Amino acid sequence: MTNALKALGVLALTVAAVLWFYGRSSAPAAPRPAVVSAPARPAPAPTPPPADPDADAPRTMPAVVPLPAITSDAPATGTNAPAPAVAPAAASAEPLETLVSRLLPAVVRIETAGAIGTGFFVKPDTILTNAHVVQANGTVTLRRADGTTSIARVVTTSPGLDLAILTVTGADATQPTIPLGSGRSARQGQEVLALGSPLGLQNTVTRGIVSAVRDVGGVTLVQTDAAINPGNSGGPLVDRAGVAIGITSLGVRSAVAQGLSFAIAIDHAADLLAGRRSDASATPLANLTQAMQGGGSATTDVDARRVRAGELFEQAMAAVAQHADALDDYWKRFLASCYQGRVAGTFDRGWFALYDARAMQGAVAPGCGPAFDEVRQRADAVRDEVRSLDERARQADVYPGTRRDTRRRYRLDFAGWAL
Repeated sequence: MTNALKALGVLALTVAAVLWFYGRSSAPAAPRPAVVSAPARPAPAPTPPPADPDADAPRTMPAVVPLPAITSDAPATGTNAPAPAVAPAAASAEPLETLVSRLLPAVVRIETAGAIGTGFFVKPDTILTNAHVVQANGTVTLRRADGTTSIARVVTTSPGLDLAILTVTGADATQPTIPLGSGRSARQGQEVLALGSPLGLQNTVTRGIVSAVRDVGGVTLVQTDAAINPGNSGGPLVDRAGVAIGITSLGVRSAVAQGLSFAIAIDHAADLLAGRRSDASATPLANLTQAMQGGGSATTDVDARRVRAGELFEQAMAAVAQHADALDDYWKRFLASCYQGRVAGTFDRGWFALYDARAMQGAVAPGCGPAFDEVRQRADAVRDEVRSLDERARQADVYPGTRRDTRRRYRLDFAGWAL
């Protein structure tokens, strides 16, 4: 009889612990059966107290709801169509010299009676370059990396964007090409390569970073410190994965400034290839000169989109923080009722200890395993949402310092999450 009563008591304790954390039943909990004492009987496992109906904290933590994507409401300037969708590129493991040798066969030198520039194949029969390279010519000479030449026809020019499209007849289906990405989504500090024929020296490669992305008179320019010289015009500015993000076009003279060069964002070329024209009122050179002389802003639209993305990031983090606050209360009650031992260390939120192998120096009390699993699942949901929001903000070009300060403001910046 005594053994049966003991078994009944342990079962009641386990059921009470699970129901308190899950809050599955809406009916009032039945009184817990009394446990018959016996000599030398070990102390019962700790059990969570019944939820106080007057307590401010909810009995169950609300599910972590999906949050709005961090994107700018402002349309991209200079085109009526959105920028091409580009999947986030993983860091390229391809050696730099292998990447260059793969790209160079897609780059050609363009020769006219009055100029030498660069172009690159985007289809086996289609080449992109600058309008100021082809000028008013209807045809141009192409010189490939192996020295062979052919004739290309100028089919489309856009002086306001400084872009031109060329086609070749009898195209080789095996002709290497360079895929198009997006200059508007380029990030400051991103590594880039410029390929072309500076001063007529074909098959030349220079390397640098994206210094800024600027909107000048309705044209998006990718600013870089990669060396750009006469003859580079019309060549591709590619990222580390070999995707074109711009068409090199402008370089400030060394007597005026060092490492100040610009490429037309490839987004404009993608629009032109698709038959969507959106010429600017003046050439990029004229607008950029005016902006550098104080006659206009070269960053207004880009900065506005970044600020808007930062505001959305702030709002989303505030929503996640509400779930984290509810979990704070759950964690305190879990430690009081279901954890035996010490939690080492100091954390902005106590449950961050779950992600530090050295912190949890005790053990979960018998019968509280399901409750511990629930706490861990809720913590993982908050962590994953913070990671997702931070990545979307990064892709929207919100500065790392801004993202870090926002996470810290809501006590959701934890090194153990490797953000």
